[in-house]
Amino acid sequence: MRLQCADHRAPDPTMQRYYFSLDIPASEYLRYYSGAAARVLVRVQDGRTLSLPAVNLRRFVSSAGIHGDFCLTVDDDQRFVSLERQDRAAPGVRA
Repeated sequence: MRLQCADHRAPDPTMQRYYFSLDIPASEYLRYYSGAAARVLVRVQDGRTLSLPAVNLRRFVSSAGIHGDFCLTVDDDQRFVSLERQDRAAPGVRA
């Protein structure tokens, strides 16, 4: 299943989007939150592994940790642009 990023602006051909799921329990994310681990490795849907700064995930942390499907957008130099949690129930989301 491939979800669409919620960004409804006109697509920018220089932007690349990566889709992945996370299931990090709160106890494990504490290492990232405390600074003991600075980066999170994720495997995106096409099989590649990406490394992203753990600080970019902080806004998604709940008492249960971080769980869900995400869309990472980077520019043509592979610099972070945005990270969004994907809501499977949102209108306009295609499976």
